[in-house]
Amino acid sequence: MVWKKLGSGNFSDCPNGSRQWIWDVFGECAQDGWDEASVGLGLISIVCFAASTFPQYIKACRTGNMDQALSLWFLLGWIGGDSCNLIGSFLADQLPLQTYTAVYYVLADLLMLALYFHYKFKKRPSLLSTPINSVLLFVLGVVCAFPLLRTTGPVAAPREVFRGRTLLSVEPGSKPFTQQEIIGFAIGSVSSALYLLSRLPQIRTNFLRKSTQGVSYSLFALVMLGNTLYGLSVLLKNPEVGQSEGSYLLHHLPWLVGSLGVLLLDTIISIQFLVYRDTATSSERQPLLPS
Repeated sequence: MVWKKLGSGNFSDCPNGSRQWIWDVFGECAQDGWDEASVGLGLISIVCFAASTFPQYIKACRTGNMDQALSLWFLLGWIGGDSCNLIGSFLADQLPLQTYTAVYYVLADLLMLALYFHYKFKKRPSLLSTPINSVLLFVLGVVCAFPLLRTTGPVAAPREVFRGRTLLSVEPGSKPFTQQEIIGFAIGSVSSALYLLSRLPQIRTNFLRKSTQGVSYSLFALVMLGNTLYGLSVLLKNPEVGQSEGSYLLHHLPWLVGSLGVLLLDTIISIQFLVYRDTATSSERQPLLPS
């Protein structure tokens, strides 16, 4: 979600009728009800994305077969997309709230990846378990240190405002892309591609297992809801003054394609949950490991 960027301006620069609280919290102008709805939907989508991983944590602890249920490439693709968002939050010098949210997403992904390897090596001990755990701890420390390092640097000028799980859109405009816009567009495109590609291995894993046992449907349901709300928040936002709707959509194309594309692939996974529901129910009544 992208809102008008005023840099070091103040609320008096906003058009008449703009909401004071939106300026106070985000430093942005919401000119009418459409902009306010865009803000609200974007915030709800953030909550959905932030809560999506908790059902899978619980499911993993209950079933103990997360390494069989989830594809490793699905997890790596997801963390890759969120890492691009984190990188973009620094390159675009976004608000601290954006950066902390991006850090949270990466930390949540790392925890899910750690659970994957925990159950994998718990059943099949390997000499690689210690190096992998060390790498995960190192990455975890680096991610936690990023916000602290960022606060020690010089204070930058204009910053973009908070948006949904996809954090990298740049200020739209009818003028040609600036260098910063090109970098943001490129990183956003890579992030969207990683989100899309991450679903294919999981679809394949479910198909080969003919089961969704060990996978929490709430994970995908919340992500689907978040992507739907995010897409609506972008479409409801008013273009900048003097900018056509076509130009606005062009600047947001990677993030719209990513969100709507992931929504389509998650719908396929939802169909798999319906097709394999009987298999999952019968499997959960049996021991997970042979005696």
